[in-house]
Amino acid sequence: MSTIKSPVGRKPPQVYWRRRAIALLALVAVVVAIVLVIVRPGSGDAAGNAAPVGTASSTGAADAAAAASPAPGDVNAPAGPAADGGVSACGQADIVVTPHTDTARYPAGSLPQLSFSLTNRGAGACTLDVGTATQSYTITSGSETYWVSTDCQTGASNTPTVINAGATLSSTPISWDRTRSAKDTCSTPNRASVPAQGASYHLAVAVGGFASADSTQFILD
Repeated sequence: MSTIKSPVGRKPPQVYWRRRAIALLALVAVVVAIVLVIVRPGSGDAAGNAAPVGTASSTGAADAAAAASPAPGDVNAPAGPAADGGVSACGQADIVVTPHTDTARYPAGSLPQLSFSLTNRGAGACTLDVGTATQSYTITSGSETYWVSTDCQTGASNTPTVINAGATLSSTPISWDRTRSAKDTCSTPNRASVPAQGASYHLAVAVGGFASADSTQFILD
């Protein structure tokens, strides 16, 4: 027992005490490592179940922004009752469709942005399919039709929507490339541009079976 309290050897007692301290710390480290391997803190839940792998997914900021951004032609409708929640269909006297362009005159090379708004002027809420599958944009000049959006439309979708009384919904603009449309020229590259240099055109819109009563005029330079 005296050799434990007072180490005996050729070297000073401080050397032996230092060696014993190092050996004791090494032993403690080994014990802690063994405990960590057995317990594995954070690897399970409170009941000791292993944490599931691959059950959660994350979405980057770019993906979230893309998901939140409406596609051309989509109608920006506020959240409301489900379209199948017993609300009756909109009647012809209820809905007013108004075509819009982003400006009244376009300089050479500027592409018109086409959109529409629709208003429920009925006494109560009603439901209407405002999806791109029910939309049609028509551009005319004089008695001639130059472009119809449904001629080469792809990826159309249906969007039944409840429109509250007095509410006005607006669509996301679509771009017109200033060319004449035809069903047999959809895959034709470099279609000829329509006349410009001060030519006047009119935009009419129909959506969900409701057509605009008036057209909107614009000019191409």
